[in-house]
Amino acid sequence: MRIWGKVLGAFFGFLLGNIFGLLIGLWLGHRFDRGIGIQGAFRRTPTAEQQAIFFHATFAVMGHIAKAGGQVTEQEIRVAAALMERMRLSPEQRSNAQRSFREGKEADFPLRQTLAGFRSASQGQRDILRFFLEVQLQAAFADGQVEAAERAILQTIAEELGFSQIELARILAMAEAQMNFFRHGGQGQYQGGHHSAGQQPPSRDRLKDAYQLLGVSEEMSDAEVKKAYRKEMSKHHPDKLAAKGLPPEMMEMAKEKAQEIQQAWEWIREARGIR
Repeated sequence: MRIWGKVLGAFFGFLLGNIFGLLIGLWLGHRFDRGIGIQGAFRRTPTAEQQAIFFHATFAVMGHIAKAGGQVTEQEIRVAAALMERMRLSPEQRSNAQRSFREGKEADFPLRQTLAGFRSASQGQRDILRFFLEVQLQAAFADGQVEAAERAILQTIAEELGFSQIELARILAMAEAQMNFFRHGGQGQYQGGHHSAGQQPPSRDRLKDAYQLLGVSEEMSDAEVKKAYRKEMSKHHPDKLAAKGLPPEMMEMAKEKAQEIQQAWEWIREARGIR
């Protein structure tokens, strides 16, 4: 916890202007402390070493999840290939990602060691760790459901990254809703009550997915739902993730996630008549 900016700011402010000066100095010191925090490690542009750790962990752990059921399915391979495509990897990066995926499939793959290295490189940035976990859930949901062996690995991932089992269950539910949301054509289909030819308001099932995507229930008040929407947007805003060290290649995925959250909110807002 950084307090020296506040202490020194308040002290010199008081010397210059009594109580009023103390308050001004305290505020300036607070801003100074926050400025130091923003300059922390693994923020803004990650180093080449941090990017290498991020990429290796992402695809190696994905390969480990894919192998959990015994044999890697075509769907799981397609998920990994689609992720590489969305990241617009260079031929060399794609080759490295495929190598990491294969390493993750090995029986002696050091899962906990790999996760510990990733968590250390990310300096415990919780939004980055959550983003990583959400990417792995795409692999787990590749065949439409999470099997017991895959769930056990996800529990280990959550544990190593500092997420409780309750948090994992909540993120799992939101990830399943995201999968259904995308499968139902959620993104870009219905924008804030503005209907084009042939467009219809979201169905009951789509609205249910939208609520789950925001981590809320239909019984919650408008204010609670709006608060949850803002919280999810804050967690997944591409600019904020970039400032915390998300590799540039992951930005397209972050943008897509933010668009899905926005679309879910638009559906709910329209259904409830929120202005």
